[in-house]
Amino acid sequence: MQHVYAVDRFRASPTWPVGFRAYTGHGGLRADGDDISIVVSDRPAVSAAVFTRSRFAGAAVRLSREHAAGRRLRAVGTLAKNANVATGRPGDTHAAEVAGRIAAIVAVPTDEVLIGMTGVIGRPLPMDTIRAHLDRAARLGPAGFDADPVRVARAMMTTDTRPKTAERTVGRARIVGVAKGVGMLEPDMATMLAYVFTDAAVPPTELDAAFRAAVDKSFNCLSVDTDTSTSDTAAILANGAAGPVDPAEFAASLADLCLDLTEQLARDGEGATKLLRVTVDRARDDAQAKRVAKSVLNSPLVKTAVHGADPNWGRVVMAVGKNSADTDIDPNRVTVRFGALEVYPADPTPAALAELGEYMRRPEVDIHIHLGLAGGTATGYGCDLSAGYVRVNADYTS
Repeated sequence: MQHVYAVDRFRASPTWPVGFRAYTGHGGLRADGDDISIVVSDRPAVSAAVFTRSRFAGAAVRLSREHAAGRRLRAVGTLAKNANVATGRPGDTHAAEVAGRIAAIVAVPTDEVLIGMTGVIGRPLPMDTIRAHLDRAARLGPAGFDADPVRVARAMMTTDTRPKTAERTVGRARIVGVAKGVGMLEPDMATMLAYVFTDAAVPPTELDAAFRAAVDKSFNCLSVDTDTSTSDTAAILANGAAGPVDPAEFAASLADLCLDLTEQLARDGEGATKLLRVTVDRARDDAQAKRVAKSVLNSPLVKTAVHGADPNWGRVVMAVGKNSADTDIDPNRVTVRFGALEVYPADPTPAALAELGEYMRRPEVDIHIHLGLAGGTATGYGCDLSAGYVRVNADYTS
């Protein structure tokens, strides 16, 4: 499995797998810069997708759920800076029109188009400017699509500070992913917008199973602020141009790519200065491990301690203890470490606390919690909590 690293960590810029083309342009949704993107396969593809469970899911999510059910998605279109959520029937009509216009541009059936919309909730789409822009894109046509994955990832951004891309190879096939999202991130089936494209030939049932398994161990283990978005969408399209691949190698590479994107998203969390990983093992089962990891990862007190490099490790055991329904968690069996430094049940000396403070100044902080019960394990991915998060979200629409 070959790794090609993402641009925000001095990585080479990836190119699309065989058969995929992309377009980006400025449709007037943001003041300047591209805000509309389209990725399309030049041949039929199979697909899998997962979406937010929010009861206020946006019109794009509701429409794309219907289209994704056929597992034959061939194009993905995204509008940034406007989520088209809580906009009533006009929002539904506008989402259907955008999907239909994109389908016409790339000459595929409308029900083979997935659309994503992300940004401010409760504002109607500026359809006049969007229509005018898509008319110009139609005159260009897919033959003129020349945007690379970095441009697509950048066009998807809202409060992101950098584009997120990742790439892996499996045999002769390649897998390329793009993602956006830095706030309103507490996944429930999916998180933010994440699209994966591959030229591997994978049967739709196998693709769906591999993608859901990858999402569960990566995007669904991510949290920035405990808030689940109304627009979360994650999808994969496979057009088979490179031929069949080993199923186990494909699943492993896909999972690794999704985890790469997850960590990029966590590093770029709104106001974030550090990546925070919380691993729980020897839990009763994986579900318990994930629940405990999330309770630590989402604790404002833990996150602010990490931000300030304050060696207040007691906040971690507090967050573990919040899981009051998990009556099998016994403090006498629990062990807590920061990196390699055990803080509980050890009684850290002043020198050890100073060492812990130094460790917490690093750009990546790992907390390990051993429950001493059984074989369950999970890792959660997130970030510290800084004043920058408050500034970004206090002024988001003003």
